[in-house]
Amino acid sequence: MEVAIDISEFSYLPAQADSLGVPLPEVARLTLRLDDGRTLSALRFGTEAPRVTLLHGAGLNAHTWDTTALSLAQPLLAIDLAGHGDSSWRDDADYTPRTLARDVAAALDAWTAQPQIVVGQSLGGLTGAALAASRPDLVSELIVVDITPGIDVTAGPAALREFYAGPTDFASRDELVDKAMSLGFGGTRPETERGVFLNTRVRADGRVEWKHHFAHLAAQALAAHDAGSAAAPSALHETGWDDLAAVRSPITLVRAARGFVSEADAAEFQRRVPAADVIVLDATHNVQETAPGALSTLIGSAAPARGI
Repeated sequence: MEVAIDISEFSYLPAQADSLGVPLPEVARLTLRLDDGRTLSALRFGTEAPRVTLLHGAGLNAHTWDTTALSLAQPLLAIDLAGHGDSSWRDDADYTPRTLARDVAAALDAWTAQPQIVVGQSLGGLTGAALAASRPDLVSELIVVDITPGIDVTAGPAALREFYAGPTDFASRDELVDKAMSLGFGGTRPETERGVFLNTRVRADGRVEWKHHFAHLAAQALAAHDAGSAAAPSALHETGWDDLAAVRSPITLVRAARGFVSEADAAEFQRRVPAADVIVLDATHNVQETAPGALSTLIGSAAPARGI
């Protein structure tokens, strides 16, 4: 009998777990219908009630946390923020942290039974701060990964802008992998293929497109710029310091040594949030991908050991 090849979103997890030397947990895709008709999607690792919730950065999705989640070996949620992964795009394209935090709060009300250790990277970190400020009952601890208010990482390096501001659909995933590798993104080809597979979808017409809305918005912004239109200022960070000042749970800032938060930025964070801990990890901006073991150890130190 011929055995079908697993081409699902979970097909990479067994090899990842094996390489880490950890058991493969049960992982499920959750979907929540929100009051306005949109859907919010997430990954649940383990079968017990989660105490950790992971929030990704702009242009990523819940699977960016896979290696960190496997290393942590704790029951947890990894949420696709609105406009990313399998969550609905917003018609108003409002992906500011306070707006995103309202969706996350609805998800935690539905899927958790106790306050969460919320770990947010980049845009997810600012979203976590907005969540902790507005719904302190949902957050027991906040870990902000390589972001502080005032740092605008949405434009990114020139190569990243070129990557996302080009065509928004492609003939095949191989075409996208080739483009990513030509611009210096990803590691090995298999690693890049995994990232592209998990962040794209095949449309009804057979063309491949990015799952996240930001790539499509970037292309529109580039077209507007080329046509001479002024770009609207980013509102992603305008309320961040206010939110952090309102957080009453313990806060840790993780600065990536090769990331976007400088020593001066971290010092300003410490000045404005004096009770916060600041920890430096040897990683790039996507700490969850380039230092997952160190990050999972840090998260684990805040979460009582509990297998999945």
